[in-house]
Amino acid sequence: MSVRVAIDIGGTFTDATLIDEETGAVSIAKVLTTPSDPSLGFMQAVERALREGDVRAQDVSFVVHATTVATNAIIEGTIARGGFVTTDGFRDLLEIARQVRPSLYDTQFEKAPPLVPRDRAVVVRERLGPAGEVLVPLAEDSVREAAAILRREAVESVAVCLLHSYVNPEHELRVGAILAEELPGVPISLSAQVAPEFREYLRASTTVINAAIRPVVERYLARIEARLAEAGVHAKLLVMQSSGGVFSSEAAARRPVFMVESGPAAGVIAAAYLGETVGRPDILSFDMGGTTAKVGLIQGGRPSVTKDYNVGGHAGAGIGGMSLSGYPVRTPVVDLVEIGAGGGSIAWVDSGGLLRVGPRSAGADPGPVCYRRGGTEPTVTDANVVLGRLNPGYFLGGEMGLDVEGARNAIEERCAKPLDIDVTAAAHGIVEIANAAMVNALHLISVQRGYDPRDFILVGFGGAGPVHANALARDAEMPTLLIPPSPGIFSATGLLTTDLKRDAATTIMRRLDEVDRSEIETLFAGLERDGMAELAREGLAAEQIEFARQLDLRYVGQSYELTISAGDDVVERFHAEHDRTYGFAAPAEPIELVSVRLTSVGRIAKPPPRRLESGSTPKPKERRAVYFAEAVGYVDCPIYDRYALPAGAAFPGPAIVEEFDSTTVVHPGFAITVDEAGNLIIETERT
Repeated sequence: MSVRVAIDIGGTFTDATLIDEETGAVSIAKVLTTPSDPSLGFMQAVERALREGDVRAQDVSFVVHATTVATNAIIEGTIARGGFVTTDGFRDLLEIARQVRPSLYDTQFEKAPPLVPRDRAVVVRERLGPAGEVLVPLAEDSVREAAAILRREAVESVAVCLLHSYVNPEHELRVGAILAEELPGVPISLSAQVAPEFREYLRASTTVINAAIRPVVERYLARIEARLAEAGVHAKLLVMQSSGGVFSSEAAARRPVFMVESGPAAGVIAAAYLGETVGRPDILSFDMGGTTAKVGLIQGGRPSVTKDYNVGGHAGAGIGGMSLSGYPVRTPVVDLVEIGAGGGSIAWVDSGGLLRVGPRSAGADPGPVCYRRGGTEPTVTDANVVLGRLNPGYFLGGEMGLDVEGARNAIEERCAKPLDIDVTAAAHGIVEIANAAMVNALHLISVQRGYDPRDFILVGFGGAGPVHANALARDAEMPTLLIPPSPGIFSATGLLTTDLKRDAATTIMRRLDEVDRSEIETLFAGLERDGMAELAREGLAAEQIEFARQLDLRYVGQSYELTISAGDDVVERFHAEHDRTYGFAAPAEPIELVSVRLTSVGRIAKPPPRRLESGSTPKPKERRAVYFAEAVGYVDCPIYDRYALPAGAAFPGPAIVEEFDSTTVVHPGFAITVDEAGNLIIETERT
């Protein structure tokens, strides 16, 4: 017997999925996250999944993990004491940063302080030109002087970013070697290895973030591996990358900046894989957990990936607005819009007498009022309990009883009385405000990117996602909603459907018509050799490795570029993508080739999908009063057990479908069918 285990640590719950590689049989587990030490919740989830599946620890072939530990370290300020080494004359690079402002007219705005303060930023004497030519040779004595300062400052990690090292890394490599001699045991992050691309500040910021979180992530992963070994699990540990692939724990420890959005990426990859299995390649993924809601776009089976991302910023004005605060990261990241609207998002009345929801969350500790863990502020989950949409006796399969009266009292005291409305109206208002924020997020990822959401299907998952997804599909006019089996642990399941990935790039910065095709081919060939070697070290055979080539292009004189798949018709596709993105194209203008990009993919065999037996729709297991605004009040609603629904089952809304890890709400005017893979397909009821 051989099984795979996936663990996804969220803000409220830690999810585990265990899949038998031969039969496709699945065991799931869901435990409360342990914020003080996430590795505790990690092991609790692993052990429960093994117990539920009646599996021995030695039968585990590999463990895949998605975590927010890197992001949390930056947000919470629990980073390493870092040092920064750069070219003489550029010591203030991190202080100056960029001109952009998250709120243009905010006179109180303050930039985020640099992750490395100026007294730990040191310079070395050297200078390269923009073509990589040596203008000032590296003075090695200046490197040793810089190392002495950093030693005196007791730094735990060092980032090195020299001018134009993305073209010629020789000086940077030598600086790294000297620092390693002078500062034994201190990890050194080189920009030429972390983010070898132009734009000095973005490269420096990415490298500094890598250095700042490297000791934190190294300790965390070492703790995870030690706990797994103690439990008898000696399988390889893989970690989810922000771009949607996985890499080994050793690679993650060296380049943790590639996993800053590890957790949210897993859900989008799971949705893409689900779309592939059901023949629906165009998807908007909607992942609502206890703390946040995240939406992503998948077109043609490929998740949208961006290279520009800010980590550690604060939410800007407007829900779901793109934040320019925080620290920029120049690594591939699955393009997501994330908002503070989860099941644990707190409802409150502002000074102007308006009902608000989020962005503060009750999280895992104390959690919503109905959890009976000391929470006092009403949340979205409390509102759903009051509206009858969640079963107080079957939350987490009955493991956690919900306090309906406590939720009702909290909403009455904090929301209904201040607004002079009844509790039901307040609870409905809380849910509708959260829904409006999430519809706005759907529009940000689709309409504002030039896509029509009606051309996509909505895939809803996360513990709270299926409760709200039908209302979102209705308000966004999306024709089809799909809820996968075990949606509450869907992101963890997605970890088992991804592949090993390595992203690399080389900056060129020349007009496309001046670059010979053989030169581009040579660059790609070099990147492919490196990618092949790195994946071979992970134990993959040559026939398991594939490559995806891309080019960063822009019109000459533009500041930003678009990433286009390489190929003979790349110019035509660039013009078309520019038109879709910006609303115009200029075919007569010359094009500049900024960078060549390569994604090396090591294919991992996917576990076989399960198929349901066909049958007729069973009777509801019970009925209860559930509130729907469309019905102008509470209705006597049928409650179905999802595990009893066969393939081909079909029934109209209003209805509730319950399972261990989530609840699906079907609104009046919609109908639900079950496909052969067990997915719930919800569409407008045909008249």
